[in-house]
Amino acid sequence: MLELIAASALLCLYMLIRYPEPGFIAAIQGITIWWDILFPALFPFLVISEMLLGFGIVHFLGTLLDPLMRPLFRIPGIGGFVVAMGFASGYPVGARLTSQLSEQGLLNRDEGERLVAFTTSSDPIFLIGAVSIGFFHDVRLAVIIAIAHYGAALALGFLMRFHGTKKLTPATNDLPAKKGSLLVRSFNAMHIARLKDARPIGLLLQQAIRSSIELVFVIGGLVVFFSVIIAYLSLGPVMELLTTCLRFLLQVIQIPPALSTSLINGFFEVTLGAKSAGQASEAVPLVYKVAAATFILSWGGLSVHAQVVSILHRTNIRYITFAIARLIHGVLAACLVFLIWKPLKPIEGAAAPAFSNYNYQPWRMLVNYESILPLAILGGLIVLLIIIDYDKRITASRELK
Repeated sequence: MLELIAASALLCLYMLIRYPEPGFIAAIQGITIWWDILFPALFPFLVISEMLLGFGIVHFLGTLLDPLMRPLFRIPGIGGFVVAMGFASGYPVGARLTSQLSEQGLLNRDEGERLVAFTTSSDPIFLIGAVSIGFFHDVRLAVIIAIAHYGAALALGFLMRFHGTKKLTPATNDLPAKKGSLLVRSFNAMHIARLKDARPIGLLLQQAIRSSIELVFVIGGLVVFFSVIIAYLSLGPVMELLTTCLRFLLQVIQIPPALSTSLINGFFEVTLGAKSAGQASEAVPLVYKVAAATFILSWGGLSVHAQVVSILHRTNIRYITFAIARLIHGVLAACLVFLIWKPLKPIEGAAAPAFSNYNYQPWRMLVNYESILPLAILGGLIVLLIIIDYDKRITASRELK
């Protein structure tokens, strides 16, 4: 295995020296994707999720959601936070949080594999802004893609409850007894977690930014790497051979063979694959293009797989389980597109935004964020003040006792 990896690395080095121009162009394309789409979409969520872990919000939600998460997904309630953050911020945030919870002993191996399997998903900003608007030039497709993508993720989470043993991590190891209401126990769990962390806000923010920047740069490097690999595979017969084989398979299952290039690109890198699906031949029916893009978003591409593996390498979570779950997620999502297409498809000839010259900026959301953002910041500050005040009150009352 090591010999094969070494030989592949030498081959890549030879191609870079022998054909520098295609590699240079592909690298620029990968950097553009990372800088324009991935960095602004991921970095804020990574910092916020790291700080929420330090503040104990994860433990609060874990205790609060425990009665719901365990019967549905056979995951401790603390996984509810991972589900919310994974769906909101996209890959690989779900894997990052799962890894942290696993390292803290809050998840066993089977629970970690269940959780990372269905929380590795695309974020809404990328799904709406990049795919629906930037690649398909029709924002109305966002509803179909979102329902298929996230609906299939939840269905996968339910299926994954049958994976592994029946042993579950205890709901909480910190509280001596389940006294008081569920809300009171949730606040107590948050307070205990905050006391255990004990980092001041300034240090917590500094470390959150540092670790998030490191992860974002790793993601960017992987995107550039796979962009270059795809470019060099296209120079030789490898990509042509893969395309021919996939065309034959698509013909057998009655899917337009013209989507073979999109699916192969998506096998390696999700952004390039989704873009290729949106730009497929006009002879391909739109429903097949959307289904292909949804499959690619759910599979994630080897670039996302490499990101997840790099994050989970310190845990005992197995990659093979994750890879099989990604494939199942992709198939379920594509099937959901065909099921919901007829009632939800865009009406032909109806007014739709002409985004052919749309300059996509992922941080400019489709909603009027100029009015929502100040309210969100104000709400976050109020919640932060409540948490700090609660910590002080609990600490003072314990000192008096």
